[in-house]
Amino acid sequence: MPSSPPQPRRTVAVILLDRTVALAGHARRAVGGLAASSGRTRVLLAALLVVLVATTASVVLVLRTPERLAPVALDPPPDVALPTDPAVGGPDPHARPAASSPAATRRTTTAAGPPVGAAAPPATAPSARTPSAAGSSTPAALRAAFAIEERALLSYGADVTISNAGRTRVTNWTLVITLPRESLEISSVSGARATRAGATWTFVPDETTAEVAAGSSVQVTFRVSGAPISSTPTACTIDGAACTGLPD
Repeated sequence: MPSSPPQPRRTVAVILLDRTVALAGHARRAVGGLAASSGRTRVLLAALLVVLVATTASVVLVLRTPERLAPVALDPPPDVALPTDPAVGGPDPHARPAASSPAATRRTTTAAGPPVGAAAPPATAPSARTPSAAGSSTPAALRAAFAIEERALLSYGADVTISNAGRTRVTNWTLVITLPRESLEISSVSGARATRAGATWTFVPDETTAEVAAGSSVQVTFRVSGAPISSTPTACTIDGAACTGLPD
């Protein structure tokens, strides 16, 4: 057999309305049964019935419009930004730029040089000074004179006079004598120390002739082994300057 159609689902409002109607029927019957009661009791029962009906109607209306039960939406409170401390060493975002004073502005705009197009100041030429002869530190030039003092058959004695004609003393000098042959020897040196390189002999002062005062002279003597006619020096210099007195 065909199944019966499903019964519609009863809502809460319908259930309350049915209960209210049932209670109203019971109350009416109770009022009818109390006909013989006093009039005050009937008035109270009638007022109770009216209140019950009004309450039921209010509940039904509220249940039929559930949107009225929705809570009231309140506006969210405004966001309040909490003050944060500026980072150490960083600029303060609320700080105002310091106003520069006119004096500071004038100091920073001071020109470092003359304006463009202005003539440059004339350069001061250094004063030319010539060194005076009295203050010159150049040592005085020495002079040397060669002379044969004693002649023998196979040797002779020689004397070299070193003089200082300048105004300052001389504390060092070098005398160079070149003989005609390497086989010739020099001995008995006085006033100097001698060294040789082949036929060239070099003399430097000793303790007694190390200083030649201004206007004075020192002497160096020695003996050459060889006949005077064929063994006289071929060259003689004092600090590079030629000696005088050499035989032609």
